Amino acid sequence: MPHQIPASDRRPPAIFLMGPTASGKTALACALAGRFSVDLVSVDSALVYRGLDIGAAKPSAETLRRYPHALVDIRDPSEPYSAAQFRDDALAAMQAITARGRVPLLVGGTGLYFRALQYGLSAMPSADGGVRERLRVEAARGGWPALHARLAVRDPVAAARIRPNDAQRIQRALEVIELSGRTPSALHAGSRIANRLPFRILKIALVPVDRGASRERIARRFDAMLAAGFLDEVERLRDRGDLYADLPALRAVGYRQAWEYLDGAGTQAEFRERAIHATRQLAKRQATWLRGELDARVFDPERAECLESAAAAIARFLPAKTA
Repeated sequence: MPHQIPASDRRPPAIFLMGPTASGKTALACALAGRFSVDLVSVDSALVYRGLDIGAAKPSAETLRRYPHALVDIRDPSEPYSAAQFRDDALAAMQAITARGRVPLLVGGTGLYFRALQYGLSAMPSADGGVRERLRVEAARGGWPALHARLAVRDPVAAARIRPNDAQRIQRALEVIELSGRTPSALHAGSRIANRLPFRILKIALVPVDRGASRERIARRFDAMLAAGFLDEVERLRDRGDLYADLPALRAVGYRQAWEYLDGAGTQAEFRERAIHATRQLAKRQATWLRGELDARVFDPERAECLESAAAAIARFLPAKTA
């Protein structure tokens, strides 16, 4: 069915190209950039960092020369980078692209960044050590499922999204309720209204149907990273002397496991298995999130017609003069 654009919606167009890790997002984005008047913006929490190249599957220098991506290599690994900073940077990049008469195509797999961009960030209260400790003590006494049941009474919408043993998110949700007097769901809803994105969006989601093939592709890609010198890359980061494992940059999947291995944790074979497992778990979480994006056009990247189907959706979405 053609993507319907309300006649009253005069916002400029933008495209979200989303997908799990190792689903072929970059290749598809570059192919689409060769067909349409689009400029690319990266939506990836690892690609913002300089020096995280092999393990982050950063597009090659030749690819970036032919198809420039905004928001790649904009931070040193020693510098934290937040979803709020991403939203500001992405909006600025999108507005600059629109001013050039082109269309922003945002490509990546960091769901938090996509959500922050589309809906903004709600004004959640800051963490309170006293409240958190009290909730932790209550959980030690009665278990996190009991606190989850309490959350289900106060905020059923939030509780439906949070697993009964997800201690961190249960604790934060109850903390927000206690400190603000409002539920997290209400705060998020208010943010969505106040931070309406000044673009109309076509969402394209790459969701592999064959999970076995996806798991094998992740393993092959990680082995290719090892062959390309991934551990040498992490050694160079360690040799700087100013980086440590808990920095946001080095919590990226693969880098955390490599850092631990170079600290002496296990054999190289065990490191490889841990890193591949962590990457597969990340891909599974990303695919789950994408299945909840009910307004997205979903395509299987394994199917030969994926490019043509995505291109057809974009052609219907864009004004004729832009496409």
